[in-house]
Amino acid sequence: MAKVKTVFFDIKDYEEDILKRNQPEECEFILIKDTFQNGFDANYEKIKDAEILSVFTSSKVPGELLKNLPELKLITTRSTGYNNVDLEYCKMAGISVVNVPKYGDCTVAEFAFALLLNVVRKVSLAYEELKAGRINLQGSIGMDLFDKTIGIIGTGAIGCHTAKIAHGFGMKILSYDPFPKEDIKEKYSVEYVELEYLLENSDIISVHAPSTKENFHMINDEAFSKMKDGVILINTARGEIVNTGALYRALKSGKAAGAGLDVLECEDVLVNEELYLTKIDCVQRECLEKTLINHRMLEMPNVIITPHIAFDTQEAITRILNTTIGNIRKYLNHSIQNKVA
Repeated sequence: MAKVKTVFFDIKDYEEDILKRNQPEECEFILIKDTFQNGFDANYEKIKDAEILSVFTSSKVPGELLKNLPELKLITTRSTGYNNVDLEYCKMAGISVVNVPKYGDCTVAEFAFALLLNVVRKVSLAYEELKAGRINLQGSIGMDLFDKTIGIIGTGAIGCHTAKIAHGFGMKILSYDPFPKEDIKEKYSVEYVELEYLLENSDIISVHAPSTKENFHMINDEAFSKMKDGVILINTARGEIVNTGALYRALKSGKAAGAGLDVLECEDVLVNEELYLTKIDCVQRECLEKTLINHRMLEMPNVIITPHIAFDTQEAITRILNTTIGNIRKYLNHSIQNKVA
């Protein structure tokens, strides 16, 4: 009996062993290090009859490529987010899409606070100056988190854990979410408010919302105009929630005193510039503009940018891969779990 061809893109060396050890007998795993969009043509002959496809957030999965995989029945994202997959095409073609709904609530929340502490206490800046032989006490003056107000946008698993950490720091916690979590109100003294109130009253704003049409550019020029002068923005969710130009203008004007960003708009261009230089026609004009702004923000001393690594711990990676294997096993047993489309 032919094995079910299962293709993984975006594979890192440390993931290979876990996947090989847990490969179901019914499957043939093909592990590809490249992203789906960049490695599709080069690997087409060995993946054209794939029944299962697995990708990470760095892969864009458009219908124009999926239509060349006629046997495809399941896409399993190794992430909670799935906005990188063409869901409309999948629905039309009868392809199920599943995700990893929970793997890094503590992982990403801890990283959000790592970014926040770095920004408000100027850790990286002081480190770089010390390496250069300079000590600048005046330039290193920071800000306490105790008794400051943090506004948490989105209280899914990660947002709830962020509230837990903020409570431990003795912070006042505001939150905006269309679906409030009653338990964290009492446990962590969380006050649910409307978005406008959160924007107006928060010293720090941490984004933990999903990327949806409704949330696209939620943080824009109008939103910044409502914020306190000197606000700190932390984003470990999705780059598209924050308007890149608006954030840059806020930082330049001083409206925002700093930002900690693990995600950016058009981040794949920034982290794969050498590749895109040979495929510049594939990059949309607006992405070129945002990449230029991203470079300018990288040069700002009050901005910390990391390459989408908030998820990246041994424990979280193991949880992601175990859930992905579980999603595949359920499919093989004629059941679908964690379905998003």
